[in-house]
Amino acid sequence: MTERRVAIIGAGAAGLAAAYDLTRAGYAVDVYEAGAEVGGLAAGFRDDGWDWTLEKFYHHWFSNDDAVLGLIAELGASEKVLLPRPITSLWLGGRIFQMDHPNIVVANLRLPISWLAKIRYGLAGLYLKLTKRWQPLERITADAWLRRWMGTEAYEKLWRSLLIGKFGAHFDKVNMAWFWARVYKRTPRLGTFEGGFQAFLELLAARVRQQGGAIHLQMPVSAVRPLGDGRFSVETSDAAHDYAHDYDAVISTSAPQILRRLVPDLPASYSGKLDNLKHMGAVVVILALDRQLLTDGTYWLSLPADQPDKSKAEFPFLALVEHTNYMDRAHYGGDRLVYCGDYVPPDHEYFDLSEDGLAERFTNVLRTFNPAFSPDWIRKKWVFRTRYAQPVPFVNQSQALPDLRTPLRGLYLASMSQVYPWDRGTNYAVEMGRRVAGLLRKDFEG
Repeated sequence: MTERRVAIIGAGAAGLAAAYDLTRAGYAVDVYEAGAEVGGLAAGFRDDGWDWTLEKFYHHWFSNDDAVLGLIAELGASEKVLLPRPITSLWLGGRIFQMDHPNIVVANLRLPISWLAKIRYGLAGLYLKLTKRWQPLERITADAWLRRWMGTEAYEKLWRSLLIGKFGAHFDKVNMAWFWARVYKRTPRLGTFEGGFQAFLELLAARVRQQGGAIHLQMPVSAVRPLGDGRFSVETSDAAHDYAHDYDAVISTSAPQILRRLVPDLPASYSGKLDNLKHMGAVVVILALDRQLLTDGTYWLSLPADQPDKSKAEFPFLALVEHTNYMDRAHYGGDRLVYCGDYVPPDHEYFDLSEDGLAERFTNVLRTFNPAFSPDWIRKKWVFRTRYAQPVPFVNQSQALPDLRTPLRGLYLASMSQVYPWDRGTNYAVEMGRRVAGLLRKDFEG
């Protein structure tokens, strides 16, 4: 095969997985990443005294995430996958209710709802866990389906507030297939990689380089221009220079709106689909504490939201995640690490607040969960924000999604929005990256 040159935009899990397959097949691949490290939204950081990296935005795998676990096996690193069974909980009526530990049936029986509501809640959950037919579920909203089949009491107390916290004003427009996917895939064991997700992504990047691929960090792509001969000119820049390189094919793994900006001449039938996709942003405040916050051992505590307006809600964020109730704090120099995380619209005020202002707003509620908490416990804090973090799946979302193949032959989009009905995450990013690499090979090799 004549060597073909491929540019991949984004060195997250999707981009690296595509690069891994394509370099292994003999393609010349350049991966362009605007950030200082590989990993995308799964990238991590390391503070002084830490042996492991910590994800900027909290991540974990499920034990049935076959795409990413299969890739790790190919890399010969399965022994580095850790799959403990942490405690996940809900905050209801001023109390913590453990949902996964020690026994999910017992945990559900302890929920503060009537026996009839518990029965309906259990039966609806069992149906979602067993059925594989998600397509009919995308024709109805989660709000309508859950209210009808789970019942108003269980839905109002358990799930409505979590949908509001996740999707804000869109909560009653999200389709039921997305909710099904969350229940269907969930496992009590939650996985990570020895050293953090960054260690896995660096291992994958190293393999791409070993196979002849090049990864260019801190080199954003500014334009992708179709050439008359069927190839593409990819314009990039670093701190000192602008560059233009020609490629036979281009894969964009960044947000759909970025492809829209990079290739303004996309046909209207395709660009219109890009324009219509909606998403939520994410903000995270990470705290390094000198003592444990959630003393019952809870790893993940979901917080209720009775309305999308965070300024009027009981809590200013959605999830309180004590990472070191999941992973040994010895990996992090003894720090107790806590995430305060939220999903908000891309134009939300949280993106304009100073880091100190956002951290103060979030930490002001921590005494609710531990009355002894004091700001003096905080050794250090970090704030991470991104405006593209959670696609919003509306009714009949599958019909609204842009194809992985764009109308321009040789140009592909593999974005987080296209993993539907599954939720965003590295498992589906890997699956999609490998799938788009397969499509490219089919198109060019026949």
